[in-house]
Amino acid sequence: MNPRGICFLAYVLFFCVISAKTGVPTRAIKDIGKNITKPADPREVKLSKGLGHKKPKQSDSQKVPEAPRARKSRPQVEAQTLGGMAPSPPSILIRVMGKGQFQKVGESLSLRAGNALELRCRGKSVRWRFPVYLEEEGEGRLRIKHFTQYSQLLVMNSTIADTGEYSCWSRHCQDIECRDVEDRTGKTFVFFTDPQELFVPTEDYYEVVQLRTNQLTLLPCQVTSPEAQVTLHREFPPEEVSVDGVDISFDAKKGFTIHRPRASFAGSLFCMASLGGIQQISTKYILIYINYPSSSPKPTIKASAISVSLGENFNVTCTVLGEPEITVDFTWEYPGQLVGRPPYVSECSTVVRRAGQVQQEWESVFYVEEARAKDQGIYTCRATNLQGTSTASTRIRVLQPSQILVSTDKAGDH
Repeated sequence: MNPRGICFLAYVLFFCVISAKTGVPTRAIKDIGKNITKPADPREVKLSKGLGHKKPKQSDSQKVPEAPRARKSRPQVEAQTLGGMAPSPPSILIRVMGKGQFQKVGESLSLRAGNALELRCRGKSVRWRFPVYLEEEGEGRLRIKHFTQYSQLLVMNSTIADTGEYSCWSRHCQDIECRDVEDRTGKTFVFFTDPQELFVPTEDYYEVVQLRTNQLTLLPCQVTSPEAQVTLHREFPPEEVSVDGVDISFDAKKGFTIHRPRASFAGSLFCMASLGGIQQISTKYILIYINYPSSSPKPTIKASAISVSLGENFNVTCTVLGEPEITVDFTWEYPGQLVGRPPYVSECSTVVRRAGQVQQEWESVFYVEEARAKDQGIYTCRATNLQGTSTASTRIRVLQPSQILVSTDKAGDH
């Protein structure tokens, strides 16, 4: 064998060894002399020990497209471009800042008096609520328009008197019936500020306010700016009233709230606001203390006898046990009323102690002299206090002489 043949044989043996170690198919050796390597059979690659039976990672990425992820993010992009609000849970009330510019409203917002306010409420059927002052103006500076998908509220040439709460709610309508949707509401409190006017104007120079026991009392001195510092003052004697957040608290949207009314708060009070070196006082409030009952009266009724003889006297007593210094008024309904028989009533009240508590006992006694046949029937006591009215009734029977004899005979037989 010539040297060239020996070299060729050695060359072939070398590639056979490499093929056995690396797993390259032997088909690629046939054209080795021409330096051409044919592509490997896919079936041989799949069954090779080097790659095992798992699919290549590249094949997985090719077979799982990323398109579905892009589709999931599209609704969020659209929601942001149509108002800049999160889709869940959506607020149906937004403020229009300009053409194509919207702002989600919070609990409150401040605008300079004179500027326009434009709000939009999303929904096919929308209702609005706004300060009474604007409602009284009719078709003046307030304009409301309803569109297919939303409703628009526009306040032109705003004033400090427009300060207040603006709210809307969506209604679901089917055929001719409509109902409010509880989770489709929106509201915000709008301050229309003016550095020269710190209080929302009122029509009256003073206002009478009742201080009722067990009920909250509001002094509605609303300010035009949430930044104003507000204090409460007494006119006589002149002094500042302590606001501790427990007995009395302040809210810029409402005014001062007296949580525990008592007689010592009675008198003439006013609010004072300070902002930017300016001090102003509000309407004066004349506070009148009324010892208000916690509930309506609960009368009990008792007759001296449920059966009386013709011509006999009897009485019916109505009693109410309540809080001290709480006045109770009594009225009566009785059978003799129909024939014009005048009532004879006496009333009194005493302070008693029951179960360790001091209470007021009111009593009304209805007298009937020389009972007649027409005095038979139902006697009703009606007791009234500042919280309401309650009634109690009993029935009286007037016995004729024949009925008395029958009763006596039955008693003797027994």
